[in-house]
Amino acid sequence: MEMTPPSTAVLRPYDPQYDPLVAPTPGHGTDYAPTYWVATAGAPPADDGPVLGDTDADVVIVGSGFTGLATALFLAREHGIRATVLEANRAVWGCTSRNGGQGQNASGRLYRSQWIARWGKATALKLDAEIRHGFETFKSLVAEFPECEPQPGGHLYLAHREKKMAFLRSEAKVMREVFGYDTHILSIDEVHRRYVRDAETFGAMHEPDGIGVHPLKLAFGYLRKARELGVKVHPASPVVGFETRGGVHHLRTPGGTVRARAVGFATGGYTSNGLHPSLDAKIMPILSNSLVTRPLTPAELEATNFRTTEVITDTRTLRFYYRRLPDNRVQIGSRSAITGADAPNPKHMQVLVGGLHRKFPALKDIRIDHSWWGWVDVSHDMMPRITQPDPKASVFYALGYGGNGVSFSAHAGRRMAQRIAGRADPAFELPIYASPLEYPNVFDTVRSRAFAPFRRVGQNVLYRWYYLRDEVL
Repeated sequence: MEMTPPSTAVLRPYDPQYDPLVAPTPGHGTDYAPTYWVATAGAPPADDGPVLGDTDADVVIVGSGFTGLATALFLAREHGIRATVLEANRAVWGCTSRNGGQGQNASGRLYRSQWIARWGKATALKLDAEIRHGFETFKSLVAEFPECEPQPGGHLYLAHREKKMAFLRSEAKVMREVFGYDTHILSIDEVHRRYVRDAETFGAMHEPDGIGVHPLKLAFGYLRKARELGVKVHPASPVVGFETRGGVHHLRTPGGTVRARAVGFATGGYTSNGLHPSLDAKIMPILSNSLVTRPLTPAELEATNFRTTEVITDTRTLRFYYRRLPDNRVQIGSRSAITGADAPNPKHMQVLVGGLHRKFPALKDIRIDHSWWGWVDVSHDMMPRITQPDPKASVFYALGYGGNGVSFSAHAGRRMAQRIAGRADPAFELPIYASPLEYPNVFDTVRSRAFAPFRRVGQNVLYRWYYLRDEVL
């Protein structure tokens, strides 16, 4: 198969209104979103150019973000399998180049107390051991690629209202007494004096595990290492057709068909309906806005007392997440528009700017150097899946992190590689491995693709309720 150097590929302009619930594909050779990470990561590593002609592969991975590249990397490193990665746009184009770079000891949206309520203590303890194992996988890759500018130290979970302190005290107790974590409750004074002077804070829970990273530099490291091990990465090669004949999967791209004995989907929040039946309407893509300020001056650092570089989130349902970057800029993100068509509306970015100003009045006039938005993959039960939905078909997927994909995607890729390679493991009895993604309701079960966009009506109602619960009630 012919290869085209990436420097010769014609790039299409970034589409700020792309919406995975209505678009048939995430694009074809589209340029990156204008993120701080793209502006500071340097030139992308070499890739293998678009698919040009029909070809065969042992394994195809669809999606070249953290999960897809980690899967390909571990397939090569631990199982001797050289995968072919298909990417619709530029390598590392989707969630991986648009997130906040927060790596936490988590996997989905549920807290550990909710694990106990849902599955019982015994399963929750096993799941915790697996998630801890996953954080170690992430830490090992971060150590392997120090150019990603790691900022270790832990995770600060801030109460944005006084009544939220009861929740944090309860969760800290569960994490200490049931799971053995060294969690601590901090007063307002301790937060302001030792970490950061966030004007909205009523106290916090401190977790010992957390690492901030430059996500695109980390992913570029994955990409370089995977290709050194023989992985092929083809940008500008969206999957526009999928058919299985005689146990062989035929993935049609604009440049040719790739035939494979196994396929792993790692498309995150950019999973289009129609890509594969096992994925239709199984993920609710949620928009998240992010911005990065200019570097803080010494006077601004003193005024905000921004001592910490740990990753920080608050207790809103539509939470703010933020941190101080190595060059003393502030990165902050939160939820955004409901639809892609409405995403560029300035009012959504103003919500984020307003949050920054409330937290840090001293930064009210600070210049915003970078702003963007991207799609987060949220499953309907708030937990990820790394699974083979049909035991008779060699099709796998790993997605549904709900905003915790920076860290857990590393281990999800490792586990998906293990499953593709046919290696059994006791961990695969856990709910995130043993069950597929579910439909949200009976209507989506019957007519999943047709009804998917109408879920936005319910999302809009939920957002209004979340606002009232977070800020008023």
